[in-house]
Amino acid sequence: MDAPARKILIVDDEPDILEIIGYHLRKEGFDVYEAPDGNRAIELARQVKPDLIVLDRMMPGKNGLEVLEILRAQPAFEDTLIIFLTAVGGDAHEIEGLEGGADDYVNKPIKPKLLISRINALLRRSPKVEDDKVLEINDIKIDPVQFIVYIEGQPKLLAKKEFALLYLLASKPGRVFLRTEILHKVWGTDVIVGDRTIDVHIRKIRSKLDLDCITTVKGVGYKFELPS
Repeated sequence: MDAPARKILIVDDEPDILEIIGYHLRKEGFDVYEAPDGNRAIELARQVKPDLIVLDRMMPGKNGLEVLEILRAQPAFEDTLIIFLTAVGGDAHEIEGLEGGADDYVNKPIKPKLLISRINALLRRSPKVEDDKVLEINDIKIDPVQFIVYIEGQPKLLAKKEFALLYLLASKPGRVFLRTEILHKVWGTDVIVGDRTIDVHIRKIRSKLDLDCITTVKGVGYKFELPS
């Protein structure tokens, strides 16, 4: 039996963009849903539970960042893949989108083959936890079966990529993991992500755990160690 087609939601206030992207994605065998604004995007996302969302940043009404924030606040969409497709360029805007929870950031004008390549790469990837061994370090317990971190017995929830990154670092406390090694083991070799993606996830882990347990080794990578 063939696997069901992956569902993709496209959100853009320009009808031509919806038509072009939708046409190429349907040719690739995806189930495609289209929303012309942020409110409709949220409504459709709740209805169809897409595997991936292509989200325009600049729209009337709720813009892409607002839609992203609303979706990421709901457990059902915490790990849904989201690509910003936008004419707004520059590092500051890209970092803002990644920190808001986007998985990738693609600039207009549209290059359908490039966009499809990025979509396929994201859909192939899955955060990797090497085994199901529970890690216990002082008052920290990291459970890879439940994807929960306990600090002094209190559960802390992380997104899957954040958890995979923390688990990797905590598996060998004190060891410095190179950025290239982290990208390979957590994101895979076929995904185009930059150093700032790791930085964003590290900041989120520190914030959610409210614990400074990840040390930056400037120009090299990161290591897990608890404050003395």
